[in-house]
Amino acid sequence: MARLACDIGGTFTDLAFFDEAKGELVVEKSLSTPRDLTKGILDAIDLAELATKRVSHFVHGGTTVINAITERKGAKTALVTTKGFRDVLEIARGNRPDLYNLRFEKPTPFVPRALRFEVRERCGPNGETVEPLVLADLDPVIAQCKADGVEAIAVQFLHSYAAPAHEAAATAYLRERLPGIPVTASHEITREWREYERANTAVLNAYVQPIVLRYFATLETALRGRGIQGPLAVMQSNGGTTSFAWAKEHPITLVESGPAAGVNAAALIARLTGEPNVIYLDIGGTTAKCSVIEHGQIKVTTDYKLECSRINPGYPVKVPVVDIVEIGTGGGSIAWFDRSGALKVGPVSAGAEPGPACYGRGGTEPTVTDAKFLTGALDPEFFAGGRIKLDREASRRAMKKVSDGLSCSIEEAAVAVIRVADADMINTLKLVSIQRGHDPRDFMLVVGGGGGPMHGAALGRELGVRETIVPRYPGYFSAWGMLVTEPRRDFVQTALTRASDMKLERVRNLFADLVREAEHYFRSDEGLKTDGFRFDHAIDLRYLGQEHSVTVPVNIESASVATILDDFHAAHEHAFTFRLADTPVEFVNFRLTATAKIATPALKPINAEGRSVAKALKSKRVVDLGDDGRVEAKVYDRDLLPPGTVLDGPCIIEEASSTTIVHPDQQMRVDELGFLRVAERH
Repeated sequence: MARLACDIGGTFTDLAFFDEAKGELVVEKSLSTPRDLTKGILDAIDLAELATKRVSHFVHGGTTVINAITERKGAKTALVTTKGFRDVLEIARGNRPDLYNLRFEKPTPFVPRALRFEVRERCGPNGETVEPLVLADLDPVIAQCKADGVEAIAVQFLHSYAAPAHEAAATAYLRERLPGIPVTASHEITREWREYERANTAVLNAYVQPIVLRYFATLETALRGRGIQGPLAVMQSNGGTTSFAWAKEHPITLVESGPAAGVNAAALIARLTGEPNVIYLDIGGTTAKCSVIEHGQIKVTTDYKLECSRINPGYPVKVPVVDIVEIGTGGGSIAWFDRSGALKVGPVSAGAEPGPACYGRGGTEPTVTDAKFLTGALDPEFFAGGRIKLDREASRRAMKKVSDGLSCSIEEAAVAVIRVADADMINTLKLVSIQRGHDPRDFMLVVGGGGGPMHGAALGRELGVRETIVPRYPGYFSAWGMLVTEPRRDFVQTALTRASDMKLERVRNLFADLVREAEHYFRSDEGLKTDGFRFDHAIDLRYLGQEHSVTVPVNIESASVATILDDFHAAHEHAFTFRLADTPVEFVNFRLTATAKIATPALKPINAEGRSVAKALKSKRVVDLGDDGRVEAKVYDRDLLPPGTVLDGPCIIEEASSTTIVHPDQQMRVDELGFLRVAERH
C-alpha cells in the first residue's frame, strides 16, 4: 500500500507519494489553480503517474482557510451571545501595539453589529447558573437570519468554557430550525477562557465553514473518483492530522495547515541529525515562514493572531497553532517602490497565475524569482526539473521597472531586489531567535521550500548559525512532512485556582477527564489504525496579578504541586529573567496533547552506488552573489553527489525542486542521509 500527501501553496501544489512495499518516495509539483484548488492536486497526481488505487492513506494541507479570511471571501456570518455582550467583538482588547498613533483604528469585526444578537442567559466562572437560558429569545434571531440571508452562525456565551450546557442547548435549537446553515458553538472549538478571543475564534470558524464544506466535498469526490478508498486526513495547525469529517466542523484548526507540516519535518531533521536546536525557514512562492525548535520540541501556542503586525493587533484565534512567524516575501513576491521612492519586496505576489515574469505566462512585474534568474542562480532549461522554460527577455522587461527607479543596470537592480528580500527574511529570523532570547550560534538552520536553499546559506551566515542544512526534497518539504505526521489533537480546560487551594488529586482528575475525551475522539474515527496513544501534559501558571502565564510540562506520574511550582518559577525566570518566589501563584489552564501512534515512512541513508563528484559536475556559470561579487561557480547535480562529498564554494547544487547556492567562503558536505550541510570554511 502507499501514502499520499498534497500541499497547496500560493504558487505550486506539491505531492509526495510513499510506496510502503518498495520503500520508495515519489515527489511531484504542479502549478496551483486558485480558481479550483482540486485541479492542482489532480494535475500533480497525473504528472506523477500514480497508481492511486494503491493509496491507503491521504493527507492534505493548504491555505484554503487562511486565504478565505485574509481575502474576506468567507460566508455571511451572525453571532449569538449573552445579553449585554453584543459588542465584545467591537470592543476587543484595550491594549494596542501602535500606542502613540492618534488615528489608530481597531480591526473591523467579521460580524457587523446588525448581525450580533443577544440571548438572556448567564453562567458564572465556576459553572453555576446565574440566569436560566431563554430559548424563546432565539426565535426572532432565526427569523432575522433567514431574512438577511445569513450563511453561518457562531454561538458564544459568557463562561461557556466552564459551563457549556446553555451554549449546547442554544446551538441544538438553531441547528434544528435552520437546517443547512452551519452553527458553531465556541465550546466545541475551545474550552479555554477569554470571552473576546473565544468569540472571535467561533466567528472565524463559522465564517470559513461553508467554504471548507464545499471544498472538501469536491476534493473527496475527486479523490474517490481516482480510486482512493483509504482514510482522508488533513493537516492541522497544531502539527498533527485529523479526519476530513472533523475538519469540516472545526475548519479554523486548519488556519496554518501547510506550514505546520514543514515544522514537523524540520523537527524530524533535528532528530535524525542529533541537533536538538533548530531554526526552520521555509521560503515558498508567496511567503517566508520561520519557527524555532528547542530541545527537539515544537512550540505550539493558543495565542495566535491573524494579520498581527507592529501596528495592528490582529484577530485572535484560540486554537493550538505551531508558533510560526510569517512574512509576505517569497519567490513570487513583487518588487515595487513606495511613495518615498524606497524599494520594497512583497507582500503582493505574482502567485501561480500568471506567476513571475520569467515563467512566460503573462507576468509583467519583477519578482524575487526573476532577480535570482537574472543574477545567474537559476538554469533556464532546468527550472522545476525542466518543466518550465524560463524567459530571460520577459524577466529583463519586468526588472527594468526597478532599474529605472534606481537608475542602475538591470543586473544591479536584480541584486538590489535580492538584498531587500534577504533583509526582510533576516529580520524575521532574528525575531524568532535573538529577540526571544535564543543565541543563533547554538542552532542549526534548516531550510525548506523552493526558495529556501537559494537564500539559506547567505541568511545562515548573517544570522551566525553553526550550519545550514538543506534536507532532501526541500521544494516538497511540507508535503513530505505530512507523510511523517501522526494524528493529534490538543485539549485544554481552564480551571483558575490558587496554588494554595490546589490539590494533586484535582490535578490528576482534570487530566483524567481530558484523557477520556481524547480517547473518545480517536475511537470515533473509524478509519484510524493506531498502535496506541501518547499523552503529554502541561499546565499554564502565573503569578497573582499577572496577565500572561507560562506553560510548564508535567510528568503526571511523578509530579506534585510543589514540583510543579518549582518548575514554574524556573520556567518564568528562563523566559523573563526573574522569579517572584514570595508571590502567590495561580493554576490557569490544563493542557493535554494526545497523539495516535501510527507507522510513518523512515528516511533511509542514500546509496553511493552510481554517484560520483565527476558525474555530478554539470557545468560552470557566472553568478552575481551581491556582496561576494560576480564569481564563476561550478554547477552540480544533487542526485549524483555521493555521501561524504565535500565541495568548496562558490558552487551551485541543482535538483528538480530547488537550487542550493554555496558562497565563496563556505563549504558544503553531503551527509549519509543525503542532506547538504553548509558551513563557513575554516
